[in-house]
Amino acid sequence: MGKKSKRIKELREKIDRDKIYPLEEAVTLIKEISNVKFDASVEVHVNLGIDPKKGDQIIRSSVMLPHGNGKVKKIIAFTTKVEEAKKAGADIIGDEDYIKELKKTSKCDFDVAVATPEMMPKIASIAKILGQKGLMPNPKSGTIGPNVVKMIEELKKGKEAYKNDDSGNLHLAIGKISFDDQKLIENITEFINSVRKVKPSSLKSTYVKSITVSSSMGPGIKISV
Repeated sequence: MGKKSKRIKELREKIDRDKIYPLEEAVTLIKEISNVKFDASVEVHVNLGIDPKKGDQIIRSSVMLPHGNGKVKKIIAFTTKVEEAKKAGADIIGDEDYIKELKKTSKCDFDVAVATPEMMPKIASIAKILGQKGLMPNPKSGTIGPNVVKMIEELKKGKEAYKNDDSGNLHLAIGKISFDDQKLIENITEFINSVRKVKPSSLKSTYVKSITVSSSMGPGIKISV
């Protein structure tokens, strides 16, 4: 713990915590201060002025990152369109037998779930399990629909769902340190634009209060976008 704290302290000394950095400068700095031995993720954290206890201010949507986020997703498709889903790239088919097994074990061996409408009544029995793990298909995130091929292909190309946490903040991995600067800039910009488009109409106060970018295990850098 001591070594980690010292490392973070040294990295933070390279950042002016009172400064709001231009995006391009922040991306360059993130790469300079990332000193972990793996290809760290680059994350965006958005502090929102919403009241997360109000249902009409919940932020839940999705964004198509132009360059993906560098992570390989394991996708399950709850659908009767089995062959279509397999050809599109589904890793698991969530048929009735799979649903029964998941209900017994509560084990979710996948990263994202999509579903076609006819399967939703069957998924109801495992909705609590999926919901607790943030894996329940939802129309707002584009993971419920009749076109299973389109849903899977979009996820493979870089579509990412996001939802505010209990504190009213958003967090999303938008790429890797190994990405070139322009790709990171374009992904970050696309995500922030997406967030601004889903501002609740009932919100009268400031919507986006601050935006911070960081790498895995790295300090945050406030940005202006």
